[in-house]
Amino acid sequence: MNTKYIDLIDQTYEFPQEEFKLDQDKLRFHDIDLMDLVETYGAPLKFTYLPKISENIQKAKSWFSSAIKKHDYKGSYNYSYCTKSAHFKHVLVEALKNDVHIETSSAYDINIVENLKAEGKIGKDTYVICNGFKREEYIQNISRLINSGHENCIPIIDNYEELALLGDSIEKDFKVGIRIASEEEPKFEFYTSRLGIGYKNIVPFYEDQIKYNDKVELKMLHFFI
Repeated sequence: MNTKYIDLIDQTYEFPQEEFKLDQDKLRFHDIDLMDLVETYGAPLKFTYLPKISENIQKAKSWFSSAIKKHDYKGSYNYSYCTKSAHFKHVLVEALKNDVHIETSSAYDINIVENLKAEGKIGKDTYVICNGFKREEYIQNISRLINSGHENCIPIIDNYEELALLGDSIEKDFKVGIRIASEEEPKFEFYTSRLGIGYKNIVPFYEDQIKYNDKVELKMLHFFI
């Protein structure tokens, strides 16, 4: 079992990355002198290199486009930007230039979605995938978005209670996804998979709460690979 912080870093990131290089002992990121930034703004420092966002989104779309063509896959690929990675408006606006959808994980993410809709940055065809554990405020915000007519808001069910809570607040038919719990044996103490319905219980859960529920349509299964 790996237990050191460096093990978490090695598990999460790959170094060195192509964006970084050393120039006479100075670290540069996309040819930006990071020491100059630190001397100007102090440290610790976090900044966002906006061109890389669009570049990586287009790279992912290209990979899937090639794979879909190669295997004659009949479905489609929809890229969803995860708001918890960065909530800054300039980051979201950059991501949305690439015809992406939105993945939320908390109540205030829905407020962000509503503001983006009000500004015309996203429309009714934009999928809003609602992940994360859903406390009362998150449930109410999701319900408000769906009740306002955003039919492509899809809450992902993370536990056995959420569907009933959503059904009590949503006034119309709605779509849901089911998160499949990762049940593999963890190899690190930094094991974070904790939500979802166990894969052995997916069918019983569907038959008990969704199959005969005229108000609910199962739209997707959500899992990590």
